[in-house]
Amino acid sequence: MAQAEYDLEERLLCFSVEIIKMTEVLPNTRAGNHVAGQLLRSGTSPYPNHGEAQAAESPKDFIHKMRVSLKELREALRWLKLVRRVPLIAPPNQADGLIAECDELIRIFVASIRTAEKRL
Repeated sequence: MAQAEYDLEERLLCFSVEIIKMTEVLPNTRAGNHVAGQLLRSGTSPYPNHGEAQAAESPKDFIHKMRVSLKELREALRWLKLVRRVPLIAPPNQADGLIAECDELIRIFVASIRTAEKRL
């Protein structure tokens, strides 16, 4: 179990790094700056929120903190899709890897939350 937690932590760290890199190349326009700020916030918060979940005071607290991370990942996914659709980067498919990773992270969090809820 410890290895899986480490892998998720590492994936969240790498995801945050890639989000930061993407926001740095978004255009310095009104729309680009707005999307960059929102994506930076939602795309980097699951990493520290996951750390909070690991230090949860109870199973319910763990589930709550995992849900916060999940919520932020879902928001980041929407911003990434918007970046691709506008497009705010060239080529637009440059966002595809981050979109796929975000989708996988969402699936991991959903499964983890369901498992934790069954243990209550």
